[in-house]
Amino acid sequence: MSDTYARYATLREEGPVQRVATPLGGYAYVVLRYDDARAALNDQRLSKHPKNAPAYLREAGIVTEDVGPLGVNMLASDPPDHTRLRRVVGRAFTPRRVESLRPRIQQITDDLLDALPVGEEIDLIGRFAFPLPVIVICEMLGVPAEDRDQFRTWTRSMTIVPSTPERRQRREAGLAALGIYMSDLIALRRSEIDRTLPSEEQPDLISALIMATDDRGTLDEQELHGTLMLLFIAGHETTVNLIGNGTLALLRNRDQLDALMADPGLLPSAVEELLRYDGPVERATFRTAVEDVEVGGVTIPSGSLVVVALGSADRDPHRFDLPDKLDLARKDNPHLAFGHGMHFCLGAPLARLEGMVAFSSLFARFPGIRLAAPPEDLRMRPQEALMIFRGLEELPVRL
Repeated sequence: MSDTYARYATLREEGPVQRVATPLGGYAYVVLRYDDARAALNDQRLSKHPKNAPAYLREAGIVTEDVGPLGVNMLASDPPDHTRLRRVVGRAFTPRRVESLRPRIQQITDDLLDALPVGEEIDLIGRFAFPLPVIVICEMLGVPAEDRDQFRTWTRSMTIVPSTPERRQRREAGLAALGIYMSDLIALRRSEIDRTLPSEEQPDLISALIMATDDRGTLDEQELHGTLMLLFIAGHETTVNLIGNGTLALLRNRDQLDALMADPGLLPSAVEELLRYDGPVERATFRTAVEDVEVGGVTIPSGSLVVVALGSADRDPHRFDLPDKLDLARKDNPHLAFGHGMHFCLGAPLARLEGMVAFSSLFARFPGIRLAAPPEDLRMRPQEALMIFRGLEELPVRL
């Protein structure tokens, strides 16, 4: 397993912002230090709208005309559209509504753990870390249970950086397949919807968003489609990585795992520390400077691509004491794993809840869990300059 964080440490020492070549052609400015990253994440001169993206992203198929890869959604928009879209979706992810899901998340977790074979080697990603958040988000959205297994194939292909013709073809095929599925599902839900119920009383999020589109005009059809595409991907991919990366960190730091098992009260701060230490999103989605912007004393020219390295910022020794040490009792921990500012992750309460239930249940059920492969043999999913997620291909463990 390569030491990404050691490379980030070297880059931070060389300068707060580095201009790097991307595999798609052109260059990106990578923001590496915590204070600069936090400021950049909330700087409206760094646009999220695809219309401002550099030409080489269009040529590579990352951006098509003025639309991002997942369509029109709040992640790929600026105010005022971003504000409107976020308000609509935010109603589904309030802390109170998320907390009401705890019993169901616990039940799903228990069912998955019940099915694991004691004494055998398993891939914890495939058997636990992946299905848990997929089941949760599919139930929230209203996706039929029999369709869930398709999501891993689709999301794997969609997150490929199209740096070769073959990779571009695989990526476009995944996007097209999910797009067709989404259109069919919207049509089905629209035909079945009970229009006497307001959107907040609809049985699932797809139906609620259809009502927001059809009856209130809060979304248009493109925004409905793009928002659901975003929720499908963001609603599970990051939590898969949180559970996988976090479990690996705990198994490699048994003193911290023992402390957590001895004191369950550590659980909330433990999840925050696992998010900081080896978070599920290594780099924020791209931004484009719409005017010259100074970051960390470096002038980023207008029209440039900007990538905020969250994984580097959360290991910055100028912000965190002993940043390469896992400390589940860390008190001062304003990590950037969920971003910052107006694009702060709406699903953060859900991810935190799923993480707490997953870690507490897994280690209570299997206190003797051990890695079944040397850490150096484990592989992260391939990373390239524009790839944002950080997660394990597999996590072999013995229960």
